[in-house]
Amino acid sequence: MDRGEIGRNSGTGKPRVAVVGGGIAGLSTAWLLTEHAQVTLFEAGTAAGGHTHTVDVSLEGVTHPVDTGFLVFNRRTYPNLIALFAELGVEAVDSEMSFGVSLAEHDIEWSGTDLASVFAQPRNLVRPAFLRMLSDIMRFNRDTTRLSRDDEMPALSLGDYLALEDYSASFRDWYLLPMAAAIWSCPTQTMLDYPLATFVRFCHNHGLLQIFDRPQWMTVKNGGRSYVRKMVEKLEDLRLDSAVTMVRRDVDGVWVGTRHGLEHFDRIVLACHSDQALRILSDGATAAEHKLLSAVRYQNNTAVLHTDPSLLPTRRKVWSAWNYMAGVGAPDTRPVAVSYLINRLQPLPFDVPVVVSLNPFREPAAEHLIKRIHYAHPVFDETAIKAQEHLPRLQGLNHTWFAGAWTGFGFHEDGLRSALAVVESMGVKVPWREAQPRVARVEQAA
Repeated sequence: MDRGEIGRNSGTGKPRVAVVGGGIAGLSTAWLLTEHAQVTLFEAGTAAGGHTHTVDVSLEGVTHPVDTGFLVFNRRTYPNLIALFAELGVEAVDSEMSFGVSLAEHDIEWSGTDLASVFAQPRNLVRPAFLRMLSDIMRFNRDTTRLSRDDEMPALSLGDYLALEDYSASFRDWYLLPMAAAIWSCPTQTMLDYPLATFVRFCHNHGLLQIFDRPQWMTVKNGGRSYVRKMVEKLEDLRLDSAVTMVRRDVDGVWVGTRHGLEHFDRIVLACHSDQALRILSDGATAAEHKLLSAVRYQNNTAVLHTDPSLLPTRRKVWSAWNYMAGVGAPDTRPVAVSYLINRLQPLPFDVPVVVSLNPFREPAAEHLIKRIHYAHPVFDETAIKAQEHLPRLQGLNHTWFAGAWTGFGFHEDGLRSALAVVESMGVKVPWREAQPRVARVEQAA
């Protein structure tokens, strides 16, 4: 059969399932299936975790773990991640999500921590464009919340909506696009093409469109690798440094090729980036799979871990957890970067600022450089979002399932949610979900 619940392999008593990708989606899929199937998790890198990348940093005579990718979550919008951490016994500590802006072109610096940081530059008190920005923030939050609540959201891009409603350039360039680009790790022009309804839904769910009653953000105690290690402990067959180079499907299952050779499995879960899944399937991808997987583009980003304070706002009062930095140039062409002040996001034992700068347009001083990490983040334009709607129709066909944060908004909760959808479609119950999964149950042919 092409779809259905986990059946039994007549040789081993359990079906063989290959999971490709050791990020949150692949780890969760393998972890949840391990008692029901003979699972092999293939990871191209030398460690599992994907965007959960923790680095040991030694400063001031102390060594402490520092996260560079996945950093924060909250109870309201990460319910499954919270439940998973409870199952694993992973501890969390409070974090903060303050946001600061530093623009060289107009010599603008401000942050939203409190009134003192909003007006860290006293002249902004009498700067009409700045006051208009603050007014437009309130208007945008109020109006888009109402449109969403009343199901009247226009079918427009974010950029078209801003133009139609006559939002100020200061609101667009000094607040909304910097915030959005920081969250999605993508250029501001890309954000202008983002569907308004999807953007507002995400911001509303994450408490970004309200002044009060915002969710309390948290971070994993001792770094995100804490949960990765607990999940890996349960896996019986983790293959690191084993990139999957090809997949060939037949009536009986799936052939998986790595540098070590070919192996046959009953099923496969491609829990990697969609473009990676397409390359792995190669000419064997169906037309529907090709259309879906090719619809999601990726933005390559370089994260630089360092201790150089010159890559933070010049005014210390503006230093925030997330700091949007822009150089000289037009709003859509100027060099931009985001500097995450990890000391604000995680409880670090260092006085020196520990910073992760994403795509810095100026390199930190050599003596401050700790590590450089490369990431790729999905770009959720209208084409990608429309393509996501077709994913459920493909799950389980040709013994193949797809998972990954690219199936949602690109965040940790999305990657985990995609894994839950996969295992539940196979009839496997998720420990923290009380209701049985509502899926069609078809016995797998022996």
